[in-house]
Amino acid sequence: MILAVDVGNTRIKAAVFEGNTLLESFVFLKTALEKNIENILEKYKNTTHLVIASVSDVEKQAFISFKDAVNIHFVSQTDPFPFVNCYETPQTLGIDRMVLAAGATLQYPNQNRLVIDAGTCVTYDFIDENDNYLGGAISSGLRLRYESLHHFTAKLPLLTLEKPKRFIGKSTSESIHSGVVNGLVFEIEGCIAEIKGQYSKFIIILTGGDSVFLAKRLKNTIFANSNFLLESLNQTFQYKIKND
Repeated sequence: MILAVDVGNTRIKAAVFEGNTLLESFVFLKTALEKNIENILEKYKNTTHLVIASVSDVEKQAFISFKDAVNIHFVSQTDPFPFVNCYETPQTLGIDRMVLAAGATLQYPNQNRLVIDAGTCVTYDFIDENDNYLGGAISSGLRLRYESLHHFTAKLPLLTLEKPKRFIGKSTSESIHSGVVNGLVFEIEGCIAEIKGQYSKFIIILTGGDSVFLAKRLKNTIFANSNFLLESLNQTFQYKIKND
């Protein structure tokens, strides 16, 4: 069994895999890292590998404390990946984006793929049918948009995510919800339209914490999978074992 762990900006997502089968997934705060990992390993005693992506030095030390219980692997840019990295600054490409690109390459072979990860930030990553990672885009996620309107203005309130009641807001709160949610939906649709101008066929994979909320509002046909990064992390590690 493999315990795959993705450390985000505020939360940690984890999942236990038997081969390619996801047995159970977990979400918890970074402050509760060690206790939750301990509980998962206690529940799934046959876990042999702990595979981690996107960690700081402080978090690495917390994970290393489990080295006597499982084999630990921190995914890095020096690992083998199933695509050619054509990024002009490959050393700056985030591990989370590389893992998502790897998952798209392995799960959807011989196709053009666009992966959209809607979390704290929204990342767009494109891998062509020849398994070349071409790059993408990064923008603010829904929560950051709400927070920036509050923090960088004098009077706008800090709101939490809510489905807009109407497009033309009839109050300040309604206007903020419409601007934040519809603004990101239009951005995603615009990105897809731009790529369609260059590639006639490609699949779209939407993941991240806000993927379910956004999927209901997008017109394009997409594969929405909130666990895609964890699945990709598991597959990336299996690819490493086979190709090291």
